[in-house]
Amino acid sequence: MVNYKHYTYRVTWSSEDEEFVGLCSEFPSLSYLDENQDAALKGITNLVKDAVADMEANNERIPQPIAEKTYSGKFQVRIPPELHRRLAIEAAEENVSLNRYVSLKLAC
Repeated sequence: MVNYKHYTYRVTWSSEDEEFVGLCSEFPSLSYLDENQDAALKGITNLVKDAVADMEANNERIPQPIAEKTYSGKFQVRIPPELHRRLAIEAAEENVSLNRYVSLKLAC
């Protein structure tokens, strides 16, 4: 059973709607609008809770919370050869490995 409280929630201001919008990363199709920031968070949390209960009742696959996943720390990215060369030069100029250099660039 998935704990709906473990999902990744955030609340942001929507200029278009002139309200706060509650979002859940694992359920990108769901959102909840409210003029109150705390109510937007509570609203999206309850919406996800209901969605998970409905999915469980219908034996549907429920997304795993991002916080409960494990990550290896490795992923591959394909880039043009010119960019690869430029990054290698910049890494050498900084006296660090290309891997370390790209990792630092991604962290910014």
